[in-house]
Amino acid sequence: MSDRVSISIDSEGIADVRLNRPDKMNACDLEMIEALSTVGSALAKDHSLRAVVLSGEGQAFCAGLDITLFSKFESNVDGLLERDTESPANFVQRAAWVWTELPVPVIAAVHGVAFGAGFQIALAADIRFVAPDARFSAMEIKWGLIPDMTGAVSLQSLVGIDVAKELVFTGRIVFGTEARELGLATHVSKTPRDQAFELARDMARRSPDAIRAAKQLLGESDPGAIEERLEREARLQRPLIGGPNQIEAVRANLERRAPQFEDPK
Repeated sequence: MSDRVSISIDSEGIADVRLNRPDKMNACDLEMIEALSTVGSALAKDHSLRAVVLSGEGQAFCAGLDITLFSKFESNVDGLLERDTESPANFVQRAAWVWTELPVPVIAAVHGVAFGAGFQIALAADIRFVAPDARFSAMEIKWGLIPDMTGAVSLQSLVGIDVAKELVFTGRIVFGTEARELGLATHVSKTPRDQAFELARDMARRSPDAIRAAKQLLGESDPGAIEERLEREARLQRPLIGGPNQIEAVRANLERRAPQFEDPK
């Protein structure tokens, strides 16, 4: 298993899952994306599992997509956005969606930044404890893209459609306290990881059958509708990746200048 994600399970059946690329603020490269999906899938098969605490090593939860991936996405966009036949999610989406699919509660402990991919991974958890100075952003718009790791589905289940649109249209940064006010965070805490484990231990003492049934009950929706919504993310993202305006967005950011976009055709 990749060292991009560390995992340990204690005697109470609580999994400590940590994004483990601290030198890059846990930015998602292909190995990180695959590792998150692999770890989540493995945990789903563990009947002794009671809860998961998801967090990031170092200074951040996750800084988003590793910028070096843009070239790989351009050359293999269809492969990376191809749907897994056993899930409504494609390869990229599963890094986040696997936590929604997991049959036990997943509690995200967020500190530092949760930008782009990190934002979407955090939103896929059932509950979020966030530090007051934690920063969230649907930052894909900065790079000429849209959220494509289940972010649209998660956002619309947590906040009003007008709030979701504002966040996606602007990519503005939301701090912990405002995130709680908007519905992006469940609790604001100076010690989010400690409190996440405290809640996980409480859940671990409950009937595991009832907990699993409750997650299924509260997360249940029309599978066909979810599949269609996740496919829509990929369908709308495909023509953006590698397009002239997306390339210009990346170059402008890297060159620290105002972008010069073409009018849509």
